[in-house]
Amino acid sequence: MIKSLNKTAAVVTLLAAAVLFAVPEADAQIAVKGETVYTMDGAPISNGVVLIRDGKIERVGSASRVRIPDDYEVYEAEVVTPGLIDARSVVGLAGYYNQDHDQDQLETSNAVQPELRAVDAYNAREHLVGYLREQGITTLHTGHGPGAVISGQTMIVKTKGETVDEALLDESTMLSMTLGSGISGRFSSPGTRSKTVSVLRQELIKARDYAEKRAEGETNGTDLKMEVLADLIDGDMTAMVMAHRAHDIMTALRIQREFGFPMVLEGASEAYLVMDEIREAGVPVIIHPKMIRPGGEAKHSSMETAGKLHEAGIHVVFQSGYEGYVPKTRVARYEAAIAAANGMGMENALQALTLGAAELLGVDDRVGSLERGKDADVVLFDGDPFEYLTHVKAVIIDGEVVHSAEE
Repeated sequence: MIKSLNKTAAVVTLLAAAVLFAVPEADAQIAVKGETVYTMDGAPISNGVVLIRDGKIERVGSASRVRIPDDYEVYEAEVVTPGLIDARSVVGLAGYYNQDHDQDQLETSNAVQPELRAVDAYNAREHLVGYLREQGITTLHTGHGPGAVISGQTMIVKTKGETVDEALLDESTMLSMTLGSGISGRFSSPGTRSKTVSVLRQELIKARDYAEKRAEGETNGTDLKMEVLADLIDGDMTAMVMAHRAHDIMTALRIQREFGFPMVLEGASEAYLVMDEIREAGVPVIIHPKMIRPGGEAKHSSMETAGKLHEAGIHVVFQSGYEGYVPKTRVARYEAAIAAANGMGMENALQALTLGAAELLGVDDRVGSLERGKDADVVLFDGDPFEYLTHVKAVIIDGEVVHSAEE
């Protein structure tokens, strides 16, 4: 009996020791050394160091000024950047297998469904989430796809975690809308452009009335559709409007002026034709994937558009967008690379893929640059991030090494 108790005590002691000395990866102390470190908070640092402690960035600077403590795990790379941000995706709703069971990005039972929430459909374990993570994408603005007048609410997640709660940064970010001929192929009504706009305006007029009643306490909050649209009217929600053709872009700007809600343009293949109007409206652009196949609404897309918008002083960022074929996603880093090579330049494109996207999405207090106190989201490359043959050596999210090419 005594021997049995002693054996049990020994096991308990060993387990206690294991718990005591096991340090979770997320709490690891890490030093990242880079031949060039792009902080996006100033000029690139040659021979730079990023110190990470408890999931946050502790310090950034040149190796001559930042001492690496002895107990820090050291990673090295040719180029170090903040975690990359995909400013518009459907990954997590649209899945790898391209089958009905993993395609939740567009509900076609009704053309106006603002009450639908991406957070209720997001699959954090979807293979494509891991694929993008390995490509350096650490933050993802994803949700319901284009193709409906209002298809639903988007969300922002980190590309790690096994549940949506673990991944979540913001559960209700923007309201996905579409203008143009793309709606008629999926819905019997509305059909033409004018019908689409009349349906949208009617819903917004109802929402404006609802918002006034809500402010007076005359609603009970049970009309999910009107609650979301009233948030839009009140400025607490942003409309993300897919509009490729110049006249559809002008329609979006006109509706935005009429109702006064915050708006971001998505797609915008012909934005170069109406740059003055976009700049005057102060509306940012999540530009179409630069390697989009020109056809249909995007027939007049151009690889030079992002550079032209940037030069015109318009806030422009990159997206992977929505693809109808397997594997159902692009990589925003490659799309940004095309823009960099077609008039935007490397550092401007990198800024749009990091801090610029974070600012547009309203999460720049946490991500987008390598600054003290921000989330430790860092990507290590073996060369220029925009060179096709460059590899991602490691990806760190919240201070945890979530991908290493050496493993």
